Amino acid sequence: MPTWTATCAACCASSKAEPRTIGEAMTGYIEADTDAAAAIMERGSEGPVVLLNLLRFREMADYSHAPQHAPDQPISGAQAYQAYMQATRPMIERAGAKLSFIGQPMETLIGPQDEKWDLMLLVEYPSIEAFFTHTQSADTRDTIHHRQAALADSRLIPVVPGRPG
Repeated sequence: MPTWTATCAACCASSKAEPRTIGEAMTGYIEADTDAAAAIMERGSEGPVVLLNLLRFREMADYSHAPQHAPDQPISGAQAYQAYMQATRPMIERAGAKLSFIGQPMETLIGPQDEKWDLMLLVEYPSIEAFFTHTQSADTRDTIHHRQAALADSRLIPVVPGRPG
């Protein structure tokens, strides 16, 4: 099983962390869609859920939304995300979650060729409820500024075991 600190540090350090332009109409997605979250909670789910995280870092972290949390010296988006992972690791572990996989995505074989990602994480929670409880905790909300400063764009997709049909 990968360790949070060593693995994230290696991936974040080796990431080019260059902003990737997707096009004028593309929007960076950083915050959860509240309608989607409500639909997931209403639908419910038994058992574990894996969160697929696709992340694109800013070239330089942007703490303009939380200047009181900005480091003394400018840091890259990858470094800000590493700070977020280090800060949230104990909370994620308390939620019963584990980092299942971390890696650097290569070129897209099927999909938009201009959509590039710097880092991919798979984090397994014991349940969707455990994930939402974790995200709503005061401790987690106190660390989210690093994630917001780090990311230019992201995707967060909950995945449950099973096959359609």
